[in-house]
Amino acid sequence: MYNINDIVMYGAAGICRINAIEKRNFSGKELEYYVLKHIPPDKNTIYVPTDNAAALDKMHTVCSRNEVDRLIANMNAARPLWIDDNSERKERYSGIIKRADKHELIRLIKTLYLKRKELRKESKKLNASDESYLKTAENMLFEEFAFALGIEPSEVVDYIEEHIA
Repeated sequence: MYNINDIVMYGAAGICRINAIEKRNFSGKELEYYVLKHIPPDKNTIYVPTDNAAALDKMHTVCSRNEVDRLIANMNAARPLWIDDNSERKERYSGIIKRADKHELIRLIKTLYLKRKELRKESKKLNASDESYLKTAENMLFEEFAFALGIEPSEVVDYIEEHIA
């Protein structure tokens, strides 16, 4: 259970503050919702049903500086998860994005970095969907790391490179 003013990461939507927990009637049935607002504030408000396991699986508290440092220290140990079959790969990578698990996001980013490097040697590029998964995973992970570290998302790669084990 989360509380008002908790800071959470909500899937690909990013860092949000829980502004309220309130009952709403969106579909003919009154349910209780977490009311999320982005940080920094934008126009969007996200309503997450408090009893919807799938929606709640996308929500987690933002990690601490210590957690970021531990994740970075273990990045080299993350095994790549390249899947040759394009359909299987899309399904797996899509699931990783939906679950927003930091360990899996790191594996996804590492996998696609390594694949991109391999393809460049052959003067080739990642396909558009792999490039899109990479960009989404980077945005999600770097936004959370930046928030926890008190830096800009554009500074996260430099921070990782300075602290990688």
